[in-house]
Amino acid sequence: MLNISHQRVNIPAIENEVNSLNTLHSPKTAKIVYRWILGIVVVMVLAMFLPWQQNINGKGYVTALTPQDRPQNIQNAVAGQIQKWLVREGDFVKKGDTLLIISEIKDDYFDPQILVRTQEQIQAKQDAINAYQAKIKASDNQITALRQGLQLSLEKTRNKLLQARLKVRSDSADLIAVNRNFQVAKERLDRGESMYKDGTISLIDLETRRLKFQEDQAKLVSQNQKLGISRNELINARIEVSSVEADYQKEIAKGFSDRSSALSSLAEGESELSKLRNKYENIRIRRDQYVVHAPQDGYIVKTLKAGLGETIKEGESIVTLQPNQPELAVELYIKAMDLSLIAPGRHVRLEFDGWPALQFSGWPGTSVGTFGGTVAIIDRVNSKNGEYRLLIKPNHEGNENEIWPEQLRIGSGVNGFVMLKDVPIWWEIWRQLNGFPPDYLEDILPKEEKK
Repeated sequence: MLNISHQRVNIPAIENEVNSLNTLHSPKTAKIVYRWILGIVVVMVLAMFLPWQQNINGKGYVTALTPQDRPQNIQNAVAGQIQKWLVREGDFVKKGDTLLIISEIKDDYFDPQILVRTQEQIQAKQDAINAYQAKIKASDNQITALRQGLQLSLEKTRNKLLQARLKVRSDSADLIAVNRNFQVAKERLDRGESMYKDGTISLIDLETRRLKFQEDQAKLVSQNQKLGISRNELINARIEVSSVEADYQKEIAKGFSDRSSALSSLAEGESELSKLRNKYENIRIRRDQYVVHAPQDGYIVKTLKAGLGETIKEGESIVTLQPNQPELAVELYIKAMDLSLIAPGRHVRLEFDGWPALQFSGWPGTSVGTFGGTVAIIDRVNSKNGEYRLLIKPNHEGNENEIWPEQLRIGSGVNGFVMLKDVPIWWEIWRQLNGFPPDYLEDILPKEEKK
């Protein structure tokens, strides 16, 4: 009513007079629905304050923790032609087992006696080296003998030179004596000529003096010639000394030249010998590579080459081997936004493809069919998809139910949840709606990380 007039309406009196109004009432169904809605709202409000464990989820696959346990492609070291396969796909092989045999395809190694012939070349080159060493030794002996001969010849010629000098001195002294006798004879002849003119002496005495003068004159000439010969011998002795030294030095120089040539040939021979030995070892090792062996225990997953007579190149993959009993791990990829919240040692819950699981990421205690793990390694750089890789290792914690299934195979898909702090559910909903990263709480970090 608008209550425009001043006259008031008595509503209770009207209700008493009108019986139809008393028959009206609220239906029970509406009350029940109202109570249920109210109860649900109350439960939802209370549930908002329940604890929720924050987590970072990611996807990945099963791998091996160490590189040596991961699938590997076995390559051949040398090029060849497949002659025989000794394994099949799925076979278990032990380390050192023969996988296949190949034959040579390079004409440089066709000769079946190539090792024997190479060894003969090595022996021939060794003999040549021994000959060069003997030649060097002979040259050394020759040079030593020439030096000794030079000393002896020099002493001999020096003795001759000394004798020539003494002879020159002796002849010079004899020349002086003969010259004095000649002067005395000349003086006597001159006096005898004067005395003969005066008649003091006879003609016989004069002729005697003339004969004496002529004899002394002849002796003087002879002595001069003898002195000249002695001087020439002295000169020859000096020349002989120089000539002997020059001749021997020439022979010694020739000996050194022969020795240097022998040393050069020896060095070249040793170089060729080293190359031949290297060639021999390469051929011997190459022949061992004709048989391809298993590097470790494992299973033959797939053969990458088929048939017989197929030619394979050097370093070409032949077969894929999965090592036996690998130490399993999980490669999990997370977003860069969550990387700062993860450190080695964090607990992870894992859900493997093929194993039924009921996962409640916020309540890991109520999850069924999940397995525990621990963050072992965090990559320093991102992957091609822009996410960062985590390596998760098993974390059994003494619970047999946490042991990873034995039937796991490398490459199986995995869903993982890195567990963080406990927050109310309303806080987690608010964070998810705003796209904020999970909260970081130091109290739940492992002891190693706190240190």
